[in-house]
Amino acid sequence: MTTRNDIERVLWKACDSFRGKIDSSRYKDYILSMLFVKYLSDVTKEKRAQYIKQYEGDERRVERAMSRERFSIDNESTFDYLYEHRNDNEIGQKINVSLSRIEEHNSGKLRNVFRAIDFNSQVDFGEVKEKNAILRNLLEDFYSLDLRPSQLGSEDIIGDAYEYMIANFASDAGKKGGEFFTPSQVSELVAALVKPQENDRIYDPTCGSGGLLLKAYKKVPSGKVAIYGQELNAQTWALCTMNMFLHGVDDARIWQGDTLSNPQNIEEDKLMKFQVVVSNPPFSLDKWDSGFLSNAVPDAKGKKKEKMTASLDPWKRFGWGVPPSSKGDYAFVLHMLHSLDAENGRMAVVLPHGVLFRGASEGKIRKQLIEMNLLDAVIGLPANLFYGTSIPACILVFKKNRTKDDVLFIDASGEENYDKGKNQNLLRDSDISRIVDTYETRAKKVDKYSYLASRDEIRENDYNLNIPRYVDTYEEEELVDIDEVKQNIANIEAELVVVQAQMAKYLEELGL
Repeated sequence: MTTRNDIERVLWKACDSFRGKIDSSRYKDYILSMLFVKYLSDVTKEKRAQYIKQYEGDERRVERAMSRERFSIDNESTFDYLYEHRNDNEIGQKINVSLSRIEEHNSGKLRNVFRAIDFNSQVDFGEVKEKNAILRNLLEDFYSLDLRPSQLGSEDIIGDAYEYMIANFASDAGKKGGEFFTPSQVSELVAALVKPQENDRIYDPTCGSGGLLLKAYKKVPSGKVAIYGQELNAQTWALCTMNMFLHGVDDARIWQGDTLSNPQNIEEDKLMKFQVVVSNPPFSLDKWDSGFLSNAVPDAKGKKKEKMTASLDPWKRFGWGVPPSSKGDYAFVLHMLHSLDAENGRMAVVLPHGVLFRGASEGKIRKQLIEMNLLDAVIGLPANLFYGTSIPACILVFKKNRTKDDVLFIDASGEENYDKGKNQNLLRDSDISRIVDTYETRAKKVDKYSYLASRDEIRENDYNLNIPRYVDTYEEEELVDIDEVKQNIANIEAELVVVQAQMAKYLEELGL
C-alpha cells in the first residue's frame, strides 16, 4: 500500500532535484503538476486493466467504458510515456504537449489548468543540458510512486498530500509562497462557524489553493453542495482547480480574475447569492481600487478619476462607504455581504485587527454593519498562526436576517488557547471546539474569554470593536505585604552591616 508518508517522501525528494536551481515559490508548481499527471496516469492504468479483464480484451467495449470515466488521458499524455522519453533532448516540450492534451481531453474540468506551467522554460531551468537533467531527475523521483486507487490508503490521500505540500511551501517560502494558503486549523474553525448544510452554495472570493472551500465542503457528508471561488493569481488558480479535482469535487466553479473590479459571480446581470461565504482575503491590500480607476471612463475634459468612488462600481457594493485605497479589507467584506443570501446567509472572514477600530471611512462602514444588524461575532485569534506574518488576526462572523441585535466577542488569543510551536503557533482541536461551543451557546459572559455585547454598548464605544473593550483579560497582581517587605529590607540591611564590618577587617589585615 502507498501511504501518505510515502507520497510526502517522494515530494520532498523531488524538491531536492530543484533546490538551489529554481526559487521554491516556483518549483512547487512543477512538482505538484507532475504529481497530478502521475495520479491521472495511474488511475487510468488501473481502470483500463479492470475493463480489459471484465470485457475479456474486447478493445471496443474497453474504450467505450473508459469514455465514461471522470477524465480521459491518452497514451502520449501518461506519466509512463514521459518516463520512457526522460532522456529525450526535447523532454521539456514533450511534457508541455502532454499537459496540453490532458487539457484538451478534459476541457470541461481542466481547461487552462496548465497554462501558467512551462516545463520548457529557459528562465526557470536554464540551458538545455541543465533543464533536461532537472526534468529527468523529476521523472525518476516520481517513477517509484504507485498512485493506483487500489494501493492508496484512503480516497483523500492524494488531495491531502497535495495540501500538505502547499502548506510546507508556504512555510518554506515565507510570505511569497504562503500568501494564498490558510493554515488547516484556521480553515477548520472558519468552516465550523458557518455550518454548511445540504444544497448550500459555498463561495470564497479569494480562494487561493482552495483549502477553505474544501474544509467547508467536507462539513456536508453527502457532498450535496455547490462550490464557487475566484482567485486572481493564475498559478494559484491552477493549484486550486487541481486541488478540487484531486478531492473529487468535479463540479466546482473556480474563476480567475480580480474579485473586486471584475467579479465573476454574476447571474442574470446581478451578483450571485450564496448561503455560505468563507474567506481569508489578503490583509490590508494596497491599491485594491486600481482596477476600477484604470477602467474609469474619462470625464468631459478627458480626465480620469484619481480617487475611488461608489459610482465606479457597477455592482453597487460601496454604498455604505468606500474603503481607503491603502487598505482593502472592507472592500472584500462589502463584496461578500452583497453576495450573501438574504434569508439564510452565513459568512466568516479572517481579517487583521485593524478592521475593528480604524476610523475615517472604515469607521463609517463599521457603523453601518452594526446598525444593519449584520455582525454576529468577533473572534480574536492567537498571534503567529499564519505563514508570512506574525500579526494576530480575527474572524468576523456575519449573518443575514438576524433576530438578535447583540454581538458576541471571543478572545482566544491567550497562551492557554493554542499550542506554541517553534516557528508557528497552532490551534488544537480542543481550542477550536471551545471557540465553536462558545459561539453557539452565546453565554452572556465567560470570564476572561467572551462577552455578549448589546448594540447600545457598541454605540457607547463609538462602534469600536476592539476586543479588550468588551472582554476583560486583566490579571490582578498579588497583593504586596508591606510589613513583610519592610522586615525583609531590615534583614538585608543588618546582613549588609555584618558583611561591611567583615570586609573592613580583611582590608585592615592586608594593610589597605
